[in-house]
Amino acid sequence: MDRLTAMRVFIEVAERGSLTGAGERLELSRAMVSRYIASLEQWLGARLLHRTTRRVSLSDAGQQALSRCQRMVEMADEVVAAAGARRSEPVGKLRITTSLSFAQAQLTAAIIAFQQRWPSVEVELFVVDRAVHLVDERIDLAVRITNALDDSFVARRLATCHSVLCAAPSYLRRSGVPKSAAELKAHNCITHAFGARAEYRLRHHGQPVTVPVGGSLFCNETAVLREAALAGAGIAMLPTYYVGDAIERGALVRLLPDLEPEPLGIHAVYLSRRHQAQALRLLIEFLAERFGGGLPPWDRELRRRTRGARR
Repeated sequence: MDRLTAMRVFIEVAERGSLTGAGERLELSRAMVSRYIASLEQWLGARLLHRTTRRVSLSDAGQQALSRCQRMVEMADEVVAAAGARRSEPVGKLRITTSLSFAQAQLTAAIIAFQQRWPSVEVELFVVDRAVHLVDERIDLAVRITNALDDSFVARRLATCHSVLCAAPSYLRRSGVPKSAAELKAHNCITHAFGARAEYRLRHHGQPVTVPVGGSLFCNETAVLREAALAGAGIAMLPTYYVGDAIERGALVRLLPDLEPEPLGIHAVYLSRRHQAQALRLLIEFLAERFGGGLPPWDRELRRRTRGARR
């Protein structure tokens, strides 16, 4: 049997601790996975796995063989990538993760545009409200909005995420329009449930201002906060990539424009620059071009309208 494929199967079994799980990932039957493992064990002359009814674990020989098999597979992938880089048409499947709000507002359209240019690239978009571990969940690319990056991965800044304080006209008619940061304390502020304290971190003429706020709704998903704000639940701090259109059509009103929420970086996060598939490299370049510049595209029109309103 193909020894390189057998090594890939062995690595997958070792990572998942399951013959069945490895087979599902590699689209192989459990019997075929067992045959590949047996072939590799016969070639190496050692038992690589301990099997129980519930789990598969590495033997001492398997522990020693795993790192060597990983290096051999990586070297083979490098050869394929070097040859593939000469092709004009990228191919393959990319597994990408991001937040629901960014997927809805920006990333899905960007991926579709990328696939229209490169139709041989398949994308599996994994949308979650948490930071996914790239290795454990076999993620090729994570688009993360944060100022706190894990330095064990490679990151490229794609754009800056600006946010605004906003509320629906119906809420402002009931509760009034805040005129200062201090007045926010008297309002119902719906906030992201990211910590023990509800607060807005703002900047006034470049100086940081932290305002403790209170409200009746906390949520860990920006998409829910946006819907609550549109429904008149209260004041929310929301990213402009997600509410710019609502502000432009009057469904939300921007508040306290002289107080700027702390900007965050929008980053492409991936495992390595060395073992990078052509499709992944092209996608990162495409996203950097689409979202980059002095201002990301979703902010340009909003900034123009805001300046016009101040005149």
